[in-house]
Amino acid sequence: MLRRALLGLTLAASIASPALAFPDRTITLAVGFAPGGSTDVTSRLLADRLGPALGPNGRVVVENRPGAAGLVASDWLRRQAPDGHLLMLVEASSHALAPNAVQGGTRYDPIGDFTHIAVVGTGPMIVVAPPSFQARTAQEAIARLREGGENLPFASSGVASMPHLSAEMLAATLNMGGRFPHVPYRSGGLMVESIARGETQWGVAVLASAAGQVRDGRVRGIAVTGLERFPSFPDIPTLAESALPGFDLENWFAVIGPRGMPPAVVETLNRAIRASIAEPQLRERLLIAGVNPWSRPNTPRDAEAFFRAELAKFAQVVQRTGVKLEP
Repeated sequence: MLRRALLGLTLAASIASPALAFPDRTITLAVGFAPGGSTDVTSRLLADRLGPALGPNGRVVVENRPGAAGLVASDWLRRQAPDGHLLMLVEASSHALAPNAVQGGTRYDPIGDFTHIAVVGTGPMIVVAPPSFQARTAQEAIARLREGGENLPFASSGVASMPHLSAEMLAATLNMGGRFPHVPYRSGGLMVESIARGETQWGVAVLASAAGQVRDGRVRGIAVTGLERFPSFPDIPTLAESALPGFDLENWFAVIGPRGMPPAVVETLNRAIRASIAEPQLRERLLIAGVNPWSRPNTPRDAEAFFRAELAKFAQVVQRTGVKLEP
C-alpha cells in the first residue's frame, strides 16, 4: 500500500515537473517580420512584461525571422521542439489570411501544426499616404484612387500580408482589382517608410506599424478599416463611415508554439500572458501603439477556438472579394 502511494506521488511529481521547472532558460519569441513593423512592436512590448510575469527565471527575447509575411517563420516553428522555450507571435496574415488566399495554400496547418496559447490583441488597418498626397479626406482619397489607377503604386509589408490583402480588398471594393501596382517590403516599418519618402503613393498599413509616423506627420492617416474609430486616433474616420459603408477588416496578434507542448507549460504561459496584458501600463502602451488589448475569455481552448473562427471568417472574405495571392 505504502509502495503504491509513493509510486503515485512520484508520478504526480513527474507530471507537474514541466511547470515547476519552466522556464529553465531564456524563452525566444519569434516574429516573422523584420524589425519595426506591427508584430515586432507588439512582441517587444509583450516580452518586456512576460519575462517578469513568468517568475525569477523568466527572460524573453525577440528574434526576427522575416520572410513571406510570416509564412517562412511559421513553417519553421512547426518543426521545433515543443518544450515551451520557443514561441511565436503571429498575426492574421500567416494564420487566417494566407491559408485561404495563397495559391496552393500554406505548408503548415494553422490549427493542427501548432499549440495555441493566448490572444494578445486586435487592431485595425489604416490607409496612409505621403503628406503631399492630393486628397485631404477619405472621400477625396477614394476619388483619387479611382482616377489614378496604375499610376498609384501601393506598398505592403509583403506578399500575402494583411496590408497586401487590405489594399487588394479595397481595390476590389472599388471595382479596380489588379489596377494598382504592388511594391512589397519586408516589414510594416519599411513599408511605411517608403510611403513617407514618397517612393510609393499609398498603402493600407497595420495601425501598429504606422502609429508613430502618423503622430509625427511623416505620413497622413486617411481612414481606418474597422467599424469604429480607434481610441488613440479619434480624429481619423473609418472607411465605413466616410466612403465605403460596411468595409470592415481587422488584424490580430496571438502567441503560439509547436504542436505537442506539455499542458502544464501551456497553462503557465497562458496565465503569464493574461497577467501581462491585464497590467494597466502595458495596456496603455499597446493602445498608443495601435493595438487593442484582448479582454475576452482567453484560455488556450479559447485561443484555439478564436483561430478556427478567424480562419473561417477570412475564407468568406477571400471568397467575397475574389482575392488570390501568389506565394
